[in-house]
Order: sequence, then C-alpha cells, then structure tokens
Amino acid sequence: MLEVRTATAADRRDVVRVMAAAFDDDPVTRWLVPAGRSLTPLFATHARWAHDAQGSTDLALLDGEPVGAAFWDPPGHRVPAWRQLASIPFYARALRRNLARGVALENVVHRARPHEEFWYLAGVGALRRGEGIGTALLRHRLERLSGAAYLESSKRENIPLYERLGFELRDSLQLPEGPELWPMWRQG
Repeated sequence: MLEVRTATAADRRDVVRVMAAAFDDDPVTRWLVPAGRSLTPLFATHARWAHDAQGSTDLALLDGEPVGAAFWDPPGHRVPAWRQLASIPFYARALRRNLARGVALENVVHRARPHEEFWYLAGVGALRRGEGIGTALLRHRLERLSGAAYLESSKRENIPLYERLGFELRDSLQLPEGPELWPMWRQG
C-alpha cells in the first residue's frame, strides 16, 4: 500500500537516497553532476542547506519502503545569507568543477521566478515510474496548501503530469550551454 506523509528529520537519509536515485537520469542534475558520479552529496546538501523548511519535505512509502520524495519550499522561504555561505563548501564538494554551473542555474531560475507568493516544488522523485508515486506525492501537498505553486520541470515528459494537477506551462528557460527547463505555475 502506498502511503505519503510529511518527512521527519529521521527520514533525511531515506529522502536523500530516494532523490539521488530518482534523479539519476535527469538532464539538469546530470549537467551539474556528470553520469557515473553519485548524486547523494548533492541531494544531501539540498536537504540540509536549501530545502529544509520544517514540515515541507514529503516521503512516499510502498509497504513501508521509501519509494519517493518531494522537496517543497513554503511561500516566502528564503535561505539566510549565513546558511548560503555555509553551504558553499558542501555544494563545491558535490559539484566539483561544475560549481559555476550551479551558480548559473540559480541565476537563471531566480530571475524567472514569479514575484507573487507561492509554494515552490524544488523536486519530486520516485524510484519506480508509472505507478502513481509522483502523482501521490504531488497531490499530498497540493491538497493541503493554500495559495499558488510553482516549479521548473527539468524533463519535458513530466509536463503532462503537472498539467493534470493544474499547473500551466510558461516560457521555457535555457541554461547556458546546458539543458532546457520548463517553468510551470498553478494558481491558488
């Protein structure tokens, strides 16, 4: 049986493991961390330093086994400057020579983000595709939040899933010498 719940601090290792495995074939993630290298350091850094708002990470379990996760940032979530600075060595270790790509990615997406308040879907991943895990994760949060939601899809094939849940496609974003992103907005 599939269960989705809010992750706790004790679930962090499972969330990181699931996200690292789920994003193994993601074009943007692999632009940052080349194939053959573990994504665990990157997702561990995201979970610890960037997407750590209390009660904003969800975990999907199938018969008690973690099979999916989602990072959400609540409206107005801002990582304090001191945490941004403290995270640099961790991102540098995860991205190595591609740290400049990480900075470029952040610059592109931050310039394109709406000015309104919104819930930000920073990432949703499932270990098994086509079984409704991603949909269950998204519905879990979308049914509980009030207000708008926003995301940047890193895979064109995921756009129909988000559209079924009320997201509307905006103009795509092109990363410098990298893949494309598809921003999507869901009215609250």
